Amino acid sequence: MELTDDLKTIFTEAANDLKEYARRVFMARVVNALGKGSQRQAEAELNWCRDTIRKGQQELEGGFCHIDRFADRGRKRAEEHLPNLLDDIKSVVDEHSQTDPAFQTTRFYTRLSAAEVRRQLIEQNEYSDDELPGEETIRVKLNQLGYQLRSVQKSRPKKKIPETDVPL
Repeated sequence: MELTDDLKTIFTEAANDLKEYARRVFMARVVNALGKGSQRQAEAELNWCRDTIRKGQQELEGGFCHIDRFADRGRKRAEEHLPNLLDDIKSVVDEHSQTDPAFQTTRFYTRLSAAEVRRQLIEQNEYSDDELPGEETIRVKLNQLGYQLRSVQKSRPKKKIPETDVPL
């Protein structure tokens, strides 16, 4: 079967509008309608991947759906590699932090930088330099735990009141 430019446009736009299972089954139906040798024809003229077409044909014939599991791909979180990391960060930072002095937020202020937290984790909790994540990751974890880098505020002296001041 000859594919005209109008048919190519319709097929490619329809395939682009669909996602995952529906897209693969649509591609398989189009290829089956085109006839013998149509996988290569669809690859050449419609820029469709033959592996995707083959997967769609398996789903169409077998009546099942391949599960893509996109969420399981990629890099794992630091907590999955080091399960005690967040607790260890809390134990290091809690000694050097205080709540918001004005009680306007629930954040904690700490005077430790991410580099210092990382250094203390290596010293106190016996992590090796290679297994511990970098400073940026530690900084992100500190923010997730509700810590913010700021100098810890000491108690403010009261303003001088003329009645209590004794002249010299």
